[in-house]
Parts: sequence; C-alpha cells; structure tokens
Amino acid sequence: MLFYGSTDVGMRRAVNQDNFIIRKYSDDVIFAVVCDGMGGAAGGSIASRTAAEAFCRELEAAETTYPLFSDLGEEEIAHILVSAAEEANHAVYKMAQDDEELSGMGTTLVGCLAVPGRIYTVNVGDSRMYMDKGDGMFQVTRDHSYVQYLVDMGKLSKEEARASKKKNIITRAVGTERTVEVDFFVTEYDGNAVMLLCSDGLTNHVEEAELEVILRGADSEEGIQKACEEMISCANSRGGTDNITAVVIVQAKEE
Repeated sequence: MLFYGSTDVGMRRAVNQDNFIIRKYSDDVIFAVVCDGMGGAAGGSIASRTAAEAFCRELEAAETTYPLFSDLGEEEIAHILVSAAEEANHAVYKMAQDDEELSGMGTTLVGCLAVPGRIYTVNVGDSRMYMDKGDGMFQVTRDHSYVQYLVDMGKLSKEEARASKKKNIITRAVGTERTVEVDFFVTEYDGNAVMLLCSDGLTNHVEEAELEVILRGADSEEGIQKACEEMISCANSRGGTDNITAVVIVQAKEE
C-alpha cells in the first residue's frame, strides 16, 4: 500500500485546527485518521490533536494483542475501531472538563484501517472517507450534519445542501458530550483501490467528480503526493475558507 497526507491552513484562517495521523504496520496494513477541530483557535487544534492521538494509541494497543490485526472478524475490528473513537471522545471531553478555557471544544473524526481486500471506517461529524474501486468514486461515510438531515428528510436536495449557509453545522462531534455515537462501515474491494480521508475544507470547494479525476494519477508515491497537493491547491484557489486536509491510501493489485 502507498499513502500520503497533507494539511493546509487555507486562505482565511489564522490557525490550522485540522490534524491527521497515518501509521503503517506492514506493506499491507495501514490505519489513518483525520480530525477537524472546533472551539476557538486553541480549543479546536487541541481537540483535533488529542482525538487523533488517542485514536491511534488505542489501535496501537490493539495491534500488540492482535499482530497486524490478523485472524480478526468484522465484529472484532468494529469493536476495536469504535472503541478507539470512543476513547478519543473521552480524552477530548475530559480535557475540556478539566480546563475552563477549553470548555465546549470538539472535533470531527474519520478513521480507517486498510487491509488487503477490505477497508474498515469509522466517523463522527462531517469529515469524509471516499473510495474508488475502479468504477467511480463514492462517499463511504455519511455526514452527521444539519443539511444531511434535511437531505435525508427530503427537504433539501444535495445541490441545495452544498450551497446552504448552514452546511457547517454538525449534529455529532467527538468530545462535546460524555458519550458519542460512532458509525462503522466495511467496504470490500478486489484489485486496485484509492481511499481519500478529508476534512470539509476540501469538499466544500472541490466536487466529488473533480476529486475522482485528480486521484486518477495517484498510482505511485510521487503521484499520490501530487494529487494531495493538487486537491489542496484547488480548494485554496476557490477561496480556501477553511483548513484543508487530505490523506490518500492506494492499494495496487499485485501483478
């Protein structure tokens, strides 16, 4: 597997409140997490960093028990990933409770464990996971946002949701409450696959179809890095109204 990640403050913000971590356990096992913080300049960046680090610590602890996550079924991996997100929630919530200046801080979280043939994903908030298995890009996760709720209720079209001034209102976050509900997804693939984890600073400016075109060149280490840089550059050229983070993981089929 190949991977690369990049984050940028954007054109309007003074502080980057996004954080991401990528860990490679072997040529075939990678996990990654992207968090987009909120709660003031200090609170947002602290929340996203705390959540990302706590999430990774839990997966690293699990890996010592289950080397390379081998011989684990879907239920066991779901438990590990959801528990990692819940631990991230606990870490951020506790920090906010202990420090009045950090009260109310929180963060989105989208994390994944990529193994040959499958990718396991968890999310809270509106940071997203996309995937292209060779037949077109699609969104794996589902936004926990006010406009997505309206779309689900049939009160708003996807186009209207994208243009709405309320699109940044999220209905779930890591760290704002004592407990959090975490969504879990399993996506199978055969052969080549491209995965993208990103914050809404990217998707607010770059359409899904455009992301697909840019990622077509992500078939080498250089190509993946170039794709990340191009996506961020595109978002910035259209206003860069938020911090922008993109993490790309590529599984190439062995010849």
